[in-house]
Amino acid sequence: IIPKRNRIEVYKYLFKEGVLYAKKDPNLPKHPEIDVPNLHVLKLMQSFKSKEFVHENFAWQHHYYFLTNEGIEYLREYLGLPAEIVPATLKKQTRAAAPAAPGRDGGDRRGYGGDRSGKEGAPGAYRPRFEGGGYGRGAPPS
Repeated sequence: IIPKRNRIEVYKYLFKEGVLYAKKDPNLPKHPEIDVPNLHVLKLMQSFKSKEFVHENFAWQHHYYFLTNEGIEYLREYLGLPAEIVPATLKKQTRAAAPAAPGRDGGDRRGYGGDRSGKEGAPGAYRPRFEGGGYGRGAPPS
């Protein structure tokens, strides 16, 4: 059985971030982000997954859990949080306007790929030939 203090710590972290990862190592003494044993995190998330409160991805020996809307409602009720508080994954990020790319402000530099007026490239009479030589698949048949 998982102590209530550990359960609340995991629930608070999961609600605050909206996502949680855990290494597939039940013997790990402590989860890297939360001060509880990794086994407690794994078992709580296993329970949440069976109730469809989280979606799980597994890659490179790590479980990645993502809160669903039902999970958010459950945690909000369990932790006694108001509706205004939402996980970090649902918050809109405010980003500063991206700086303009150099050379794209109508200056005298040509854009990527050059001026496509037809006067660039190889002359019309140029015919490259690739004969013999090479190794592997490019080698002549022997």
